[in-house]
Amino acid sequence: MKKNFLIIIPARYKSSRLPGKPLIDILGTPMLVRTFNQCRKVTSSDNIIVATDDERISNLCIKNKIKYIMTSKKCLTGTDRVAEVAKKNKAEFYINVQGDEPLCNPSDLKKIINYSKRYPNKVLNGYTKITEKKQFLSSNIPKVVFRKDGRLLYMSRAAIPTTKEKFFLQAWRQVCIYSFPYKALLAFSTKRKKTKLESIEDCELVRFLELGFDVQMISMSNKSIAVDTKQDLIKVKKILK
Repeated sequence: MKKNFLIIIPARYKSSRLPGKPLIDILGTPMLVRTFNQCRKVTSSDNIIVATDDERISNLCIKNKIKYIMTSKKCLTGTDRVAEVAKKNKAEFYINVQGDEPLCNPSDLKKIINYSKRYPNKVLNGYTKITEKKQFLSSNIPKVVFRKDGRLLYMSRAAIPTTKEKFFLQAWRQVCIYSFPYKALLAFSTKRKKTKLESIEDCELVRFLELGFDVQMISMSNKSIAVDTKQDLIKVKKILK
């Protein structure tokens, strides 16, 4: 039976910037479990699946009674893992929450789910305003520019948009919550290597643009922190204390 939606949490152990981060302890709870618990606030655990290729992560899921699916070690990105899960589990649309989002805001999740129910055939992604120049200049944070109607023009880890003098005036960053229709995931997963601009920018959502898909950006809160570095981890712990 086809579900209305599924939340898929891609989680890999071999992170280049922070190895083993899904298992990192955050005040007594592993990061991945915290992310799952945030998702659990908007739907039943039966609608949440962790996609991984590592037994250490699957063992954590078993211990915490979290559904999981073992995906190929050849997956190029987290979205490729979501596509693998989608091929085995039919739904109207698929919500992707990164496994390194322990502060994922349930209100943002509800927003993208409700938007997806209205527009189940659209690729959706969240964004929020950048308020600090440090964030703007960080290569760990994907920046987005979009049209007045919210359609994504481009995404980059570089400091965009900027003036020719490289001043920070106004900018927005990606929030790592996505929604995908099955058709878009299928097209995405047919590529055996990253597309040209996707590879240059190290931003997987750029692949959808290169394949001719529109990506609709949705305004979200600034509460989410993607944990990519030890500094991010320290920041998350301070918020949770």
